[in-house]
Amino acid sequence: MEWIALGTLEDIPAGGGRYVDTLAGQIAVLRNEKDEVFAVSNQCPHRGGPLSEGFVSGNRVFCPLHNWQIDLEKGEAVAPDSGCVKRFPIRREGDEIWLGLEEMTR
Repeated sequence: MEWIALGTLEDIPAGGGRYVDTLAGQIAVLRNEKDEVFAVSNQCPHRGGPLSEGFVSGNRVFCPLHNWQIDLEKGEAVAPDSGCVKRFPIRREGDEIWLGLEEMTR
């Protein structure tokens, strides 16, 4: 697995996120109110909305286009919606955040 340094926890907005361009495509790096960090592909399964621009609460991100909710631990849309996004591993070393480029299973 290849690990990419993303910076510190403070570089990711609490309750939101940012994206990084990688060989695996655009990946949204998201942070919730408990300072948990998640990484998923940056396209909502509904209409491709940029998840990095969505609101993060708990283990969910709300797509900014149509408010679909994506469970960040499972990578799946919350019912009644359906679809999924790829998840990617995150490693924390203190406040430093690292992104793993090997795709995780759903």
